[in-house]
Amino acid sequence: MNKTNNSSKNLNQSILKEYLRLIRANFSSLLIINIIIIIVATIYAITAQDIYTATTDIKITTPQGSILTSPLIPNSGNLGFGNDLLIANEIQTVTYNYTIREEVADAIIDSVESSSPSDFDLIIDDENTAKPRGKLKEYDDILDILENHVEVEQIGNLDFISISVESPSAKEAAVIANSYAEAYRVFNLMVNRNELTTIRKTLEEQRKEKLSDLILAENNIKAYQLKGGVIQLDAQAKNLIDKLSNYEAQRNTAQIDLSILKGSLEKYKNELKQKDPSLITYLESKTSEPYLTSLQTQIAQLETQRDMALSGSSGSRVNSEVINDYNNRIDELKDKLKKSVSKYQSMILSSSPEEIKDLTKKVFETEVKYQAEMSSYNQLGQIISSYEGRFNNLPGRTLDLARLERERSVFEKLYLALEEKYQEALINEQAMPGNVFIMNYAFPPPDPNKPSRPLIIVFGVIIGFGFGFGFIYLKDFLNKRIKTPEDIQDLGTTLLTWIPRTKRNISDPELIVFNNSDFPTIESFRALRTRIQFSKNKSEVKVLLITSSAPGDGKTMVSTNIASSFARDDKRTIIVDCDLRKPRLHSIMGESISPGLSDYLFGRTNKEGIIRNSNLAKLDYITAGTIQNNSSEVLNSIKMVTLLQKLREDYDVVIIDSAPILAVADTELLSNFVDASILVVSANNTEMEWAKQSISLLSHGQSAFLGIVLNNYDYKFGYPSNYKYYNYYYSSDSTDKKKPSKKIKTNI
Repeated sequence: MNKTNNSSKNLNQSILKEYLRLIRANFSSLLIINIIIIIVATIYAITAQDIYTATTDIKITTPQGSILTSPLIPNSGNLGFGNDLLIANEIQTVTYNYTIREEVADAIIDSVESSSPSDFDLIIDDENTAKPRGKLKEYDDILDILENHVEVEQIGNLDFISISVESPSAKEAAVIANSYAEAYRVFNLMVNRNELTTIRKTLEEQRKEKLSDLILAENNIKAYQLKGGVIQLDAQAKNLIDKLSNYEAQRNTAQIDLSILKGSLEKYKNELKQKDPSLITYLESKTSEPYLTSLQTQIAQLETQRDMALSGSSGSRVNSEVINDYNNRIDELKDKLKKSVSKYQSMILSSSPEEIKDLTKKVFETEVKYQAEMSSYNQLGQIISSYEGRFNNLPGRTLDLARLERERSVFEKLYLALEEKYQEALINEQAMPGNVFIMNYAFPPPDPNKPSRPLIIVFGVIIGFGFGFGFIYLKDFLNKRIKTPEDIQDLGTTLLTWIPRTKRNISDPELIVFNNSDFPTIESFRALRTRIQFSKNKSEVKVLLITSSAPGDGKTMVSTNIASSFARDDKRTIIVDCDLRKPRLHSIMGESISPGLSDYLFGRTNKEGIIRNSNLAKLDYITAGTIQNNSSEVLNSIKMVTLLQKLREDYDVVIIDSAPILAVADTELLSNFVDASILVVSANNTEMEWAKQSISLLSHGQSAFLGIVLNNYDYKFGYPSNYKYYNYYYSSDSTDKKKPSKKIKTNI
């Protein structure tokens, strides 16, 4: 477990070091990107338009119904949709209801017309050059603006919602928020009163129709009397007509109530059928239970008998006791009906899905009312039939006037009943409260809430760093060049040493060891010299080939400096420039290119004629000589092998500076004549794939491949914690070692 944790910790540290290396190596790019984005963010923060937010708070309660109406069975507990679902539905209504949005648009347009257009911004068309400045946008555009700039949300877990509007104008934001709240309140009220409004309109139509019928009946009586008919009825006929017309008016009223109940019932059933068709049949079967039907019929019969007893009562004590007896029996039956209905309703609602319980309850209650009203209607029909016989037995001359008087009396009583119901419906409609209450109206905010300028700048800094780091990370990821010593380890080969990037104040950066001018670099070559001497090669390394993957990697610089390092170690050393295509050793040494190696191989001079002495004791060199086109054939000759053999005998170390191995075949041929070979790569210049191919070619030769030298490496941007050796131990202008203040870890 500890090993796993340590491994994970080391991995995290390695990743962190890699990120730090990236930042150090690309600090200037990161800084420039940051500065640019911060400048853009600052400009935006300064020039961004102020945005004001106005908010209206609304409380939503569960619909309770009219104060003059109550359900058939009291509501025990919450059988509705639940507060959360109710609030969610109301938010959806406010946000997307087109009617509300149109009402708000109309209200805003009225506000603009009654005030100055300069107080508004969103709905004012300043971009359309065809319109004068200050004119309203198109109506559809205003509707789109309302949809995009209004936010409706629940406040916490409370039964409150807030309507928030953002606008560059404080007054406009407040006007839109208040208009939305008011339009929503009116819409909610209209929805809650919808059913009562329908009933009121139906009664209003029936009232007008029956008034016309009543006027017509009265005119018919007058016309009959003018013709000389019977002008007065006897007391018996008047009493009979009064009773009969009273029952007929009750039946007609019951018929109107049935019509209203039937319309509501069909509406509820259609809604329920769309959500759960299976419940319709089940509800109908429960409301038609024989026990319920029997109770409703008995109640209707007793109520009819009581009414008949009342109509024939003379006010005696006996009749009063009879009426009380009827009332007690009716109350008892109604109590039984109420309990039975409550029982059935609980059964139905317990099995109904939560979202349709309220609708199921309405269907059940309306169905029960309809069945009860139907029983009363049927009982009234039976009573009217019994009175019809007595009415038809009136004397002939009296019968005609009786019929006209009966018709008038029926219409009169029906009209009076409808007038009473109409007035009651009108009061019910107006008394129906909404379940939306505006708690706080919006006021023009004194200060803008957007933009937060300091926050924009802070985000600019964060985004700038993130974008900059992402850029340098992507750049580094796509860069397949060798950058660090760890990249060489990923190649699966040995890193012999790394050569630090040459300082600018060094006069001759390619002869550092030769001139003894920069101790950090000298130490790198000393380390390289040591590792060459103590390599795990089976035989002594006397002839060493140094090459690179491509031109410009610094192989000649490495060759001259490692040769100088061997010479300063009191070893007789010679450098041979075998790059016969683009030689550079002669220019570094400040000598002419000829006579040199190619001149010797072509027999134009002897060995002594091409060996030149340097200013450094025990260091000689051979230049390339006259450039030839057939360098591969010349280097692969027996004369070249013989020369190397003679140099091996005369010198302790022979350094071969060859051409880039991927460019020509010369180096691959020479690798068969030497003891060992080294590949020089340049940090941030040599491709990883090139290095792999070069290693493969050098490893297949007869000589040993010792490893890679990483040239031009800027350790300050790489691994400063691991390579502080140079910072503590050397300075650029001193040749003496300084005692470090503490022990410093080094990878060299």
